[in-house]
Amino acid sequence: MLISSAVLCQIGLNLARPLISYKVLALGGDSIIVGLTSASYALVPLSVTLWLGRVSDRRSSLRGIAVMGTLLLAVGPFVLAVSPSFLLVTVASALLGMGHLCFTIAGQSAIARVDPLNHRDAAFGWFAASFSVGQMVGPFLAGLAMGSSEGVPAEVRLADANTALLIAGVISVLAVPFAFGTAVKYAPVDKMDAASPSRPDSFSALLRYPTMRTNMMASVALLTTTDILVAFLPLLGEEKGVPPVVVGILLAVQAVASIVSRLLLPVLLAHWSRPTLVIASLAGAGTTLALLPWGFQFPWIAGIQLAIGGFFLGLGQPVTLTLVTQAVPPTSRGAALALRMFGNRVGQVSLPTAAGLVAAPVGPSGALWMSCVVLAAACLRRPGNKQDQGPPSNGSCPEQE
Repeated sequence: MLISSAVLCQIGLNLARPLISYKVLALGGDSIIVGLTSASYALVPLSVTLWLGRVSDRRSSLRGIAVMGTLLLAVGPFVLAVSPSFLLVTVASALLGMGHLCFTIAGQSAIARVDPLNHRDAAFGWFAASFSVGQMVGPFLAGLAMGSSEGVPAEVRLADANTALLIAGVISVLAVPFAFGTAVKYAPVDKMDAASPSRPDSFSALLRYPTMRTNMMASVALLTTTDILVAFLPLLGEEKGVPPVVVGILLAVQAVASIVSRLLLPVLLAHWSRPTLVIASLAGAGTTLALLPWGFQFPWIAGIQLAIGGFFLGLGQPVTLTLVTQAVPPTSRGAALALRMFGNRVGQVSLPTAAGLVAAPVGPSGALWMSCVVLAAACLRRPGNKQDQGPPSNGSCPEQE
């Protein structure tokens, strides 16, 4: 039920998000406003992320949080469809961000709580793959809705975007019954592990784990790169003369590749360690996507580049989830996942805004190159191969591995 709900609400979300860029352009906006609306998707949830993580640790059932997330994801596209101004578009984008936050924390916390370590990579991989299905189908439907014609008048673009946003809302509504079906009772964290009777770590204590910091950086880099692709590939397509339907197909190719890498995680982990796969994810995605602007006007070249880049982008996220939950005591897993998401949201606020500022003088290619620099920085900051270690048995927070 969790995976079914995830697939539907992520299709609706990822159908709506590329349309925000087209709607902003149709309303007369530019790349800076696209960056700001993309940042609003993460800005408002920042204020409740850490609190929601603690709540997930205390609740015996996470159904209420999951249902709230799907409801917000259903409301957001309808608000976007009727928004006549940049301000309301920004508000609707924030609603989508809140819905995504609630649903993701509920799902990740449930997996961290009930799945043993040897199954956790695969479970996170399936959950992440369901998100990738949405990232595949959603942009493809958005491209079909916007059509293949070039030079379309702004009012026609706006009407097409509004119609597609209504479809996105309907798809998200279909996810709500499945979210209600996730009514599983989980053991509270204070009863899960008798060997860990200590109180949950504070957020500052969690940040003292080197594993926590480095995997947060990797997660931020990978997630914001995906967001920048969704927000700025439509602009790159407009610049290069690539029709929206082709842009939607290319984003779908990237998502398919992410699904493949996430479903192959058990096979890959049989040959390589988790930290090695994270490093490969960062380096492979950064190298491939840095070349994307030069081949984007040739769809088959861009398709190959996005397939390779999407494979590496999808690979790292579920692995960092396992490393984060392994790094902390059981009583702090929900908080650690929320802290990781908090870092993601900070990145989603700051980096798309910075990408918009870079794209203003340089063009949308500059936004992609900036994300590649962030990927490289996260890769270079990773220490040796000790990331698979869990928390120390005495519950202390070491400054070094």
